[in-house]
Amino acid sequence: MNELLQQVRVLDPVGGVDRVADVLIVGGTIRAMGDRLSDYPTDTELRDCQGFVLGPGLVDLYSASGEPGHEDRETLESLRQAAAAGGFTRITILPNTDPPIDRPSEPSFLRSQPSPPNSPQIGIWGALTLDLAGERMAELVELAAAGVVGFTDGKPLNNWVLVRRLLEYLQPVGKPVAFWCCDRALAGDGVAREGVESVRLGLPGNPAISETSAVAALLECVAATGTPIHLMRISTARSVELIRDAKARNLPVTASTTWLHLLRDARDLASYDPNLRLEPPLGNPSDRQALIEGVKTGVLDAVAIDHTPHTYEDKTVAFAQAPPGAIGLELALPLLWQSFVVEHNGSPLDLWRVLSTHPARCLQQKPPQLEIDRPAEMTLFDPDRTWTVDGQTLKSLSRNTSWLGHTIQGRVVQTWMGNG
Repeated sequence: MNELLQQVRVLDPVGGVDRVADVLIVGGTIRAMGDRLSDYPTDTELRDCQGFVLGPGLVDLYSASGEPGHEDRETLESLRQAAAAGGFTRITILPNTDPPIDRPSEPSFLRSQPSPPNSPQIGIWGALTLDLAGERMAELVELAAAGVVGFTDGKPLNNWVLVRRLLEYLQPVGKPVAFWCCDRALAGDGVAREGVESVRLGLPGNPAISETSAVAALLECVAATGTPIHLMRISTARSVELIRDAKARNLPVTASTTWLHLLRDARDLASYDPNLRLEPPLGNPSDRQALIEGVKTGVLDAVAIDHTPHTYEDKTVAFAQAPPGAIGLELALPLLWQSFVVEHNGSPLDLWRVLSTHPARCLQQKPPQLEIDRPAEMTLFDPDRTWTVDGQTLKSLSRNTSWLGHTIQGRVVQTWMGNG
């Protein structure tokens, strides 16, 4: 199918492009881009895209799949549909499936179900430790050969002897290595970030040092080994400072926070909505502001979705007993656009950069880009379209989001996957 997107706002962070143009797509490939195109095949569909935004496909650093093991939460097919509906052309699954991706035989469930044409590419994180238990190294070289994109447990590792061994062992492998930093002993049974709000709401507090002490220790290991790492789920102001200092010392570190930690903070827990029970917990207002500044200044390289589906029954419990996590693939772009671009007059290019270009680079992938004669891997977004978040509009099998039943502004119109 040939399409001419007329007068669309084109965003391309790689080329620094933010302009209104016509874009011609022929057979799934970008063939031309210009102010007003008049030379196109006779069978081309002309589409009026005034007011729409066209950018490279979005890339998610880490999210959870229900399949295998918990298909009632999410299947690979529903995950693909949710990603496509949210503008994501690439998603990367954490190894916390059942069984976990800790042996070279486990990625076979994905190899046996390759991504169909015109659907998001699925990558897999391999586990760092067997059974994600943090005790023994997984079969790392074999997993690398099986095609995992990189390594993470997606869970805290507090055995620093093992962490150092992992960094030394993985250095020649040359794949991304990601850590979620949290000292479980310091976190205790905390379900909210320790501070005024946790006390006021009567929720057990998780102190910021549970994260920052682990970040500091990991950065010391990186300084000793020289192995590049990615710090995931950064949630505190002090962690941003530590990462800024590490980058100033030229340590090979990248870092990400999640979209929810940019939009919500501990004050929002006054609703006791179990869908706001997250790990790490939502930060205090000062943490949230530091995360926003960290994204703007580049201290935090990327924004991850960390889509974590749970069933209605999972979340229909008291806040402190709820399993942590929320869905987000279909919600992140419109809600971040509304907050950063519309309400705070932020740069659309910067937002697209942390959702597309930089996540791809953190994964050591060539980022999606709007280039002539390149397959169209891109997202068309209408920032003015309103829709209600409910069971009829969501593609995910799960509904665990605090925006359920709300009407929000901004929606993806179409996603081209670059593989059709």
